[in-house]
Amino acid sequence: MMKKQSLVAAFLAGSFALSSCGLDNAVKGAGIGAVGGAAIGAGIGRVLGNTALGTAIGGVLGGTAGTLIGRKMDKQKKELEASVKDAKIESVNDGQAIRVTFDSGILFATSSASLSAASQATLRKFAANLAEHSDTDLLIVGHTDNTGSDRINNPLSYNRAASVRTFLLSQGVAETRMKVEGKGSTEPVADNSTVAGRRDNRRVEVYILPSKDMVKAAEAGTLK
Repeated sequence: MMKKQSLVAAFLAGSFALSSCGLDNAVKGAGIGAVGGAAIGAGIGRVLGNTALGTAIGGVLGGTAGTLIGRKMDKQKKELEASVKDAKIESVNDGQAIRVTFDSGILFATSSASLSAASQATLRKFAANLAEHSDTDLLIVGHTDNTGSDRINNPLSYNRAASVRTFLLSQGVAETRMKVEGKGSTEPVADNSTVAGRRDNRRVEVYILPSKDMVKAAEAGTLK
């Protein structure tokens, strides 16, 4: 347990040191290698719920490969910000990944896992961007507020994430790129005692991560 805590602490310390410097993702990607790529990658994997992908990212975070991945993710993030307006788009893991957060109130009716007609236009734009960046993998995570029991919230969060995956699949995003998880109410980002907080906690997050092919290209210095 102490080993795991130390690993995550090292990751967070390195991340904070770099993020506080106001560096762009390409520079962060190169600099973070000094903290220890593979070990940090394992920590990233735990944060994202995907150890295998996290380890792959960690193996190339330093040097030229990290710079190339950071630059690639910067480009995709800017494109998403221009085309997908009904979502919060953030760089995470010091520029090595992107988190796209969709408000469940926009995507779904109350207690439903069926996508609303209005949300599909947004997801079509999102899918179009993903098609242009096929060298990424996706982790789709559903969340709820703490209203109701785990018996209701856990499957609801998973089913909502699965609905997003199914729609992206219908738009040509390969199934092999996507993994789905449901977290229920276990990972709030706001205060569940307020209406606004509960609204923020009802969300679907899509993590855009470097695929193995991107990692290989970055290592070879051929990633564009």
